[in-house]
Amino acid sequence: MNKKIIFLSILLSSISGYSQSVYNTDSSVVTIPDTIEKQILNEVVVSATRVNENSPVAHENITADDIEKQNHGVDLPILLDQATSVVTTSDAGAGVGYTGIRIRGSDATRVNVTINGIPLNDAESQGSFWVDLPDISSSTASIQIQRGVGSSTNGAGAFGASINLNTLGSDDVKPFGEISNSLGSFNTIKNTVRFGTGLLNNNWTFEGRLSQLKSDGYIDRASSDLKSYYLSGGYVGEKTMLKAVVFSGHEKTYQAWNGVPVRYLDSSDTDLRTYNAYTYENEVDNYDQTHYQLHFVQKIQKYSNFNISLHYTRGLGYYEQYRTEDALSDYGLENVNTLSGDTIENTDLIRRRWLDNHFYGTVFSYTYAKKNLNLIVGGGANQYIGGHYGEVIWAQYASNGKIRHRYYDDDATKNDVNFYAKLDYKIGDKLNLLFDLQQRMIQYNFLGFDNELNSAGQSISASFFNPKAGVNYKLNEKHSLYAFFGVGNKEPNRDDYTNSTPNSRPSHESMKDLEFGYKLKYKKAYANINIYSMDYTNQLILTGAINDVGAAVRTNVASSYRRGIEISGGISLLKNLEWKMNTTISDNKIASFTEFIDDWDTWGQVETNYENTHIAFSPNIIASSQIVFKPLNSKKYGNMELAVVTKYVGDQYIDNTSNSDRMLAAYVVNDIRLQYSLKTKLFKEIIWNAWIRNFTNTQYVSNAWIYKFKSEYYNPVA
Repeated sequence: MNKKIIFLSILLSSISGYSQSVYNTDSSVVTIPDTIEKQILNEVVVSATRVNENSPVAHENITADDIEKQNHGVDLPILLDQATSVVTTSDAGAGVGYTGIRIRGSDATRVNVTINGIPLNDAESQGSFWVDLPDISSSTASIQIQRGVGSSTNGAGAFGASINLNTLGSDDVKPFGEISNSLGSFNTIKNTVRFGTGLLNNNWTFEGRLSQLKSDGYIDRASSDLKSYYLSGGYVGEKTMLKAVVFSGHEKTYQAWNGVPVRYLDSSDTDLRTYNAYTYENEVDNYDQTHYQLHFVQKIQKYSNFNISLHYTRGLGYYEQYRTEDALSDYGLENVNTLSGDTIENTDLIRRRWLDNHFYGTVFSYTYAKKNLNLIVGGGANQYIGGHYGEVIWAQYASNGKIRHRYYDDDATKNDVNFYAKLDYKIGDKLNLLFDLQQRMIQYNFLGFDNELNSAGQSISASFFNPKAGVNYKLNEKHSLYAFFGVGNKEPNRDDYTNSTPNSRPSHESMKDLEFGYKLKYKKAYANINIYSMDYTNQLILTGAINDVGAAVRTNVASSYRRGIEISGGISLLKNLEWKMNTTISDNKIASFTEFIDDWDTWGQVETNYENTHIAFSPNIIASSQIVFKPLNSKKYGNMELAVVTKYVGDQYIDNTSNSDRMLAAYVVNDIRLQYSLKTKLFKEIIWNAWIRNFTNTQYVSNAWIYKFKSEYYNPVA
């Protein structure tokens, strides 16, 4: 990205009457006194997967106010860019469409995500695709990020971090309506309407949101057309809550996955810097995803409650591609014999690759909290049914195919069951002990290969025990120390399984996470220092190796680690001037591995051994700074906030070889954010926002991929 991006937005909020909301130290919403009990029932749904302020787990809370200040249509990962140890990416370059997030260098497949305690990660690829949840941030009341193994949660194992979203805590006591409109660079437009009934008859509540987002993207043709809605409603009593939630997203995104060739980035021709190799007019990703949730909370007695949630997610969509000179045999089509006696073996064609999936199940927890004891027992049982198939919708030479010729069809089923018990015990006024035990079991049935390389149904079963323990010691009201140790285990993903035989199938990954921390909290200043060591056994990485199926798959490496120190804090420099910052300094290494490079001249592979090399996409330094100035704070003239935001990401390697020719250079990005709000008689509040991202026009690259080969006769750059 080498252009500044400007977002301007206006939010109109109308409400009959007035309700006050505050955030406690754990960032859970607490409304005015007569609804405290009802709000606590909302929080019960997510409390089982979150940690509190005194927990010995490295974590960070983001409130609705934090989200609102920069919620101008960008995807949620971009909104979390200032969090500790976070690096974000955007395929289209404008923060809309396909975006990604890495925490401590761990990518989306190693970051567990839940929404109201319900797993979001795809059961097979194990990633989270935020493009399928446009503007979910407008319905989010709070977010908690846990770094490292963290607390036991539902879904795929947390192997680097967890992100927990809560959309249930935003209920207002009075009816409200809100209109938010944003306009930004590259024709980025966001329109959002929110509404709610407040509490009807002191018990019933309904809330909704409609959103539309569009952007041309910074990269050529990298457009996004996104739509979403959110609806919730139910009964909230003093001891019982029953709430139904439905949210859905539709995305149509022009593909920009290939990126810009490196030889174009330094070109004097600015048009080449936005180059997109895809030119077919419908080279798009077109996908719908709808989530249904039903949450029930029952307060059993003064000290205990029970929560059970049912969920169902429906996903259906495809990505469409124009292909040139593909072999007919790759699509199960016969060669074409012409009248002149020639044989046609290749053809141009258009194909669609479909996902047709269902994910459903239940999560539950029982909480007992009395005096110095807090016990949570819970778990979940989920099933994923995934249909994968491909169609040829047009071909220059159709051969024996028909329209929508299906050239592959692969169904998969995955069962995921987990049980956990968490005990937080307080000894005296200073010592907190944490014990957290989880047993997770999976069974995965899929179409793969047997030992004779024949296509055959395959089944994998695995069971993982993930224990965790920690201690927090309060030196006094301002200083505390903590220590944490946890074990995480994680199964390989879909491609690891389907592109292998039982003989070449990789092993599961394991990690031991050891952390020590110090917290300082004064009236005008706070600081957190966290030292971590994440040691992996059998971590899966790409080495270029070809297995017995002929597929390039990830390979287990025996030993690797991520070790570092995280420093975060803030200080009130003046009454209306605040500085917030965080810095991560880390060392991320693989002890030893062998790289395999294709030799185009011999049709073989060349092996190279590496020792003590950097893990790909793991910068040694990540730093963020926010200088926040509030020049105006008046009931009559409104409130104004001006922030200068800086993000530094150090050098990071594209692969695991520590080769400087395959490295993304360090970059610094500076933003300016302005917010002005005013209460009027007509509207409860009018908020104007302006956000200039990268106002210094820094040219930088945040993501890349590489294919390596050896040849004496071919030079792709020439």
